[in-house]
Amino acid sequence: MTNSAMTMEEQQRHAHILVVDDLPANVELLLGMLELAGFENVSSTTDPFEGLAMAERQLPDLVLLDYRMPGLDGPGFIGRLRSLLDADMPPVLVVTAQNDDASRRRALEAGARDYVTKPYAFWELEARSRNLLELHLLNKAQRQQTELLERLVKQRTAELERTRAEIITRLCSAGEFRDEDTGQHVTRIGRMAGLLASLAKLPPPLSAKIASAAPLHDIGKIGIPDRVLLKPGKLDEDEWAIMKGHARIGQQLLAGSGLPLLDLASEIAGTHHERWDGSGYPNGLAGTDIPVSGRIVAICDVFDALLSPRPYKRAWAVDDVVTYMREIAGAHLDPDLTRLFIDNLDRMLAIRAELAD
Repeated sequence: MTNSAMTMEEQQRHAHILVVDDLPANVELLLGMLELAGFENVSSTTDPFEGLAMAERQLPDLVLLDYRMPGLDGPGFIGRLRSLLDADMPPVLVVTAQNDDASRRRALEAGARDYVTKPYAFWELEARSRNLLELHLLNKAQRQQTELLERLVKQRTAELERTRAEIITRLCSAGEFRDEDTGQHVTRIGRMAGLLASLAKLPPPLSAKIASAAPLHDIGKIGIPDRVLLKPGKLDEDEWAIMKGHARIGQQLLAGSGLPLLDLASEIAGTHHERWDGSGYPNGLAGTDIPVSGRIVAICDVFDALLSPRPYKRAWAVDDVVTYMREIAGAHLDPDLTRLFIDNLDRMLAIRAELAD
């Protein structure tokens, strides 16, 4: 039977009570009274240090504790117990002959939840024990419920992340059906863009989103006619005008979902062909008016595209690509981000090697 299915009386009966008192006669008396009260899970010791070890091995739900003990008194025991158990600290009921205000205050300030002085009535000890147990068990149940809800939220979040990743993968696959020459290009762009975002010290959540959204930068090409998209030679002026439309198509295709990841992908699709000097498309944005996501993907896209062979061009050498990127930094590409990319060239090349076509 689970705790949630048991009544409070049943939970109290099975609760673990630890008795710590240096006098065996006192321990025997408390054990007898607790047994008469119906408590079934009681352990005891006359050594406070052994009591700490017992509490660490099996978490108690209530501790009945003497005040004056050789080697470690009640307040000292409470302090060490709190250090050992932290959030699992059980309530402590001090049962003692110390009836002075100073002792009472010291025990309560140390963390005791209640204080009973000898001689005490059996009914009073039972009532105080049950009151403390009820509060503790309710709090423990609440913590367990909170932990369960947190686990469920994490699981649901992970499921949503998997769903979003699957959407991205499927959309990328749709684009690759139209343009098989891209191979692993879109995957590499995602990895490199996420790395560059991280190197630029963007917030980690944003860097991760850029990595996930960047592979959709060219999704708009699914709206470009085959005669243009798949033409093996150089595009003429009219064909180039059609090809440039893929940025706006991609932006529109991904916009309006209300999902932050797809909204970012829409931003990237619509801005990764803008240029630092304002000569890019589709909107002629310049400088920092271009979203940082678009500027990052533009750099990764140029780098990877130049290193990749296409029917209409050979693959460039790495040194030639780096020289060219330095030349267009400040005109086509964000100069600071380009410099950062080149400074970490080995890491970018490692991504290309790992995800080679």
